[in-house]
Amino acid sequence: MPGAAVAPTMTDLGDFDEFDAGGSDGGETEPDATATESASANAEAEARFERYPAEAAGSDQGLGTVSVSQGLRVSEDGDETALRAFVTTGNRESVRLGSYLLVPYPDAESLFCRITALEYAQEFQSDDATEIHARRQMRRDGFDERDYKYMAELEPVAVIYEDGGELKRRMTDRVPKPGSLVQEAADEEKIKTGLKIPGDGVFLGHLSVGGEKVRTAAEPPTVDYRVKDAYEDGDPLVFRHTLVAGGTGSGKTHASKNVLRQYLDEERNYPMDDGRDVSPAVVQFDPQDEYAQMHDENPELDEGFARKLDREGVAHGGHDDTIALVPVEEGVSYGGENHRAEQVRFTIPFSIVHEYDMPWLVAGSGLNDNQYPALLTLLNRFFGEFGSSGTYQQFLTFLDDPGLKEELDEAGRVHEATFDAVKRRVRGIPSGVFDQDARPITELDHELVRPGGLTVVPTYHLSTSRAKEMFVLALSSLLVDDKLSNSPNSQRVKETPLVLGMDEAHNFLSDADTVQARKVVQKFTEAAKQGRKERLGLFLITQDPQDIAEPVFKQVNTKVVLNLGDEDAISSVNIPTNLAEKVPYMEKGQMVVYSPDNSEPVELIGLSKCVTRHGE
Repeated sequence: MPGAAVAPTMTDLGDFDEFDAGGSDGGETEPDATATESASANAEAEARFERYPAEAAGSDQGLGTVSVSQGLRVSEDGDETALRAFVTTGNRESVRLGSYLLVPYPDAESLFCRITALEYAQEFQSDDATEIHARRQMRRDGFDERDYKYMAELEPVAVIYEDGGELKRRMTDRVPKPGSLVQEAADEEKIKTGLKIPGDGVFLGHLSVGGEKVRTAAEPPTVDYRVKDAYEDGDPLVFRHTLVAGGTGSGKTHASKNVLRQYLDEERNYPMDDGRDVSPAVVQFDPQDEYAQMHDENPELDEGFARKLDREGVAHGGHDDTIALVPVEEGVSYGGENHRAEQVRFTIPFSIVHEYDMPWLVAGSGLNDNQYPALLTLLNRFFGEFGSSGTYQQFLTFLDDPGLKEELDEAGRVHEATFDAVKRRVRGIPSGVFDQDARPITELDHELVRPGGLTVVPTYHLSTSRAKEMFVLALSSLLVDDKLSNSPNSQRVKETPLVLGMDEAHNFLSDADTVQARKVVQKFTEAAKQGRKERLGLFLITQDPQDIAEPVFKQVNTKVVLNLGDEDAISSVNIPTNLAEKVPYMEKGQMVVYSPDNSEPVELIGLSKCVTRHGE
């Protein structure tokens, strides 16, 4: 409307223009003398008061303090524990979920805990879910940390105290004082004590949080993680069995080589019942032809890295006493060009089926509860006639005798239909496995098991998965039987501490519903139970831990879990939820170790380089 006054508009809710308080016409006004005198008086009065800095004097220590504003309680029921810390502004970027902290008590004891949750909370009661606040924040480069509280929720792990000059731990039985200092754990001895990590033993890796190594003020600054290996601390955990689980590309072979090399250290030995201290033998079944490389030096392991390993007491370098014990299958050859280990060829004599009670070895597919006793009857009849020199081909000819079939049927011992079913299954196994042109494995016990020696049994070159299964189960069962027997066929096997490594263990120890699968699982379950007594340790490596038979799996004490993407696989290893959630995101070489008899569950980073040759 012409001549009408136009009201000023606010073009943006975030724009607040300056305005002139002097008059509505915008003209200049003379300063008021009274106002000038008043301002001068105020300035003089203010000058008489000394200003103090807002910051506290002195230097800060730690990350923050224990807060009581939302409760402060420790409880036997972990869900009822309320323990929180206020993190000061300068420390907020450094704290991470899972970080280990120390909270001192008024005396010399300390609470060792870890961060389980982090959150920002409002410092002042206000509503920041408004348009004005959001638009202002969108125009800022950051925000003022002082406007918010940064709170860390803590999980008590243990109380650390000193007894006779030695650090010890006990369950959490005290609540810290409000306002107690919260510090990052930076003392190696306190960290190991808090997590119950042994000071000595077999090296697995370095303690980490969120993929970053835990750093201390010591030299070296890392915290090494070891597995108990001395009877003074209880049974060595190698004889309580180990599982290494990881998907393709997770670094499980790299990690396994590094661990197995520690058991081959010349200084490692175990006491036997006869009073001797004997170095362990390692027998490793190798489906990808990788482990015989442990004979050779790693060309990528430079002198500087080697010196670091020496300082931490980590065994490294190629192991000279390495033999590739090569299975011989008819029409199949083994290359072995990727390593320089000695090669010894062997065959499985058919007599092993009788001498070591392995009737399931000649069953080509599943036998039911009627067929298995029939197979036993036929094998006993055969070896009763031919003795230990009987061969697989002779057994096939033996089964072709129609008179035998008729005799057993008329005697009511083996029904003719059952006889035919057993015959089909026996003929279904690979024909080129037994009785080949090589030394029988039953005559190679001193090559198979050597104190301080590594024997690798490659199976990559074999023609079928069934042939691989037969060789692995025949040798591993032979070793287990001699270990557990009171009258073993081989005293060498019986009297030598043994680490039995089995890669792709899920292929051989699955919980299948067949008679022979149950027999194999039963044998290895018994071996696992008797491992501590007989100095036999199973070292199982797999990418499908959920497929390993539960009776065997339950006997495994130490679980080393690398990256796994399958939810069923992660669930099967039964590690704490907070660590299980990290497993799918772990990079190569990162691992979770769950060994209740050794330490609290922890996250580790393995060595970046293999201590022996690995790869091409």
